[in-house]
Amino acid sequence: MILADKIVNLRKKNGWSQEELAERTGVSRQAVSKWESAQSVPDLEKILTLSRLFGVTTDYLLKDELEDEEFTNEADSVPVRKISLAMANEFLTWRAQAGRRIALGAFLCIVAAIPMLLLVAATEMPGAPVSEGVAAGGGMIALLLLVAGAVALFVSCGFKNAPYEFIDKEPFETEYGVDGMVRERQNAFRAEYVKCNIAGACLCVLSPIPLFMGLFVEENAVLVVGMLTITMLVAAVGVWLFIVSGVRWESMLKLLREGDYAPENRDRVRLRENVGTVYWLIATAIYLAWSFLTNAWEITWVVWPVAGVLFAVAMCACNVIAERRAK
Repeated sequence: MILADKIVNLRKKNGWSQEELAERTGVSRQAVSKWESAQSVPDLEKILTLSRLFGVTTDYLLKDELEDEEFTNEADSVPVRKISLAMANEFLTWRAQAGRRIALGAFLCIVAAIPMLLLVAATEMPGAPVSEGVAAGGGMIALLLLVAGAVALFVSCGFKNAPYEFIDKEPFETEYGVDGMVRERQNAFRAEYVKCNIAGACLCVLSPIPLFMGLFVEENAVLVVGMLTITMLVAAVGVWLFIVSGVRWESMLKLLREGDYAPENRDRVRLRENVGTVYWLIATAIYLAWSFLTNAWEITWVVWPVAGVLFAVAMCACNVIAERRAK
């Protein structure tokens, strides 16, 4: 077996992507790819690094005639963190709390425009209680306050999740009893998870109904805005259900290293998370820019269902790219 094949086998055995091995050896992913395709050979320093990382002898790596792995007894081999029962309980408890906070932040982002819509609609009523300037200014202040609250929730979750970031980024082992405890919680939560997903999907699909009723029943700007508000609230509740249940469910999958969080799928998840973050920031920027430039809030909401459909396409593309990288 040649060196290239040994590197591929050892990397996959450890559940690392090419990018992760590159980070650990201090080279580029392209360099690792060339090693594994036998287009180039690591220098002596990198051979020693690979020997330490994989816990095998340099003889095993360099001698093609050695087929069976020869392990070293070095104490400085790759340290693998162990998750105790107490840490697993703390992680699951925290992620349940984080799910509610993230869901609240998403809810606030979706409904942030509602105060402005209601105030602007109020200016259309006979004997308007507020002027257009006050409505626009007050609505903008309310929108910024709600978005700021959402950002504060997201940032605080990021800081509090720092002690557990290694679960996403590094290989780990679970102590005796952890897998059984997590699986027991997963089985107990399964029915609620399914119900939340069904309810969330139904609410998101049905959310445009109030708006359509307002558009077709009577040509009244105030009525349309009121129905649009209901549409946004219903969609926000649906998203809240998705996030609350999804974050909690995924925390269990992470500890069990199943589904998207299996070692061989780690690169795919990381790519999807990075793309997803950028994607939704762009979608939000498009929605706000279009809404403020045209003041057509009753129309610009279509950004979200379109973005949702395109997001599924983007995630499929990420999966394809990740699979190609892993080969």
